[in-house]
Amino acid sequence: MSDILQRLAEVIESRKLEAGGDPEKSYVSRLFERGDDAILKKIGEEATETVMAAKDVRQGADANKLVYECADLWFHSMIMLARFDLTPQQVLDELARREGLSGIEEKANRKLAQREASERR
Repeated sequence: MSDILQRLAEVIESRKLEAGGDPEKSYVSRLFERGDDAILKKIGEEATETVMAAKDVRQGADANKLVYECADLWFHSMIMLARFDLTPQQVLDELARREGLSGIEEKANRKLAQREASERR
């Protein structure tokens, strides 16, 4: 896999208002200026568009439509991560941690950890 996620994350970081991003010149800066809700709303829109594209592909549409929408979803998810001072590498590390674990086992472990954390409070 290429280092495109790292390069894109660096560009997104540079568009933060505190890094000098200009909402008049940058779509990403404008999203940061509009705040969390605007970023989260955009992710919801992109997720819906991705689902609709997948349904279209299932019906015979060009699969590139799904790739395009998925790229939009990933991009906006990266903006959200940056907003909360998280990185794509942290997501990749989490995926690596889950590698080899069944989804059922991983979900059970997550519920157990949540229950233990709740009991400690």
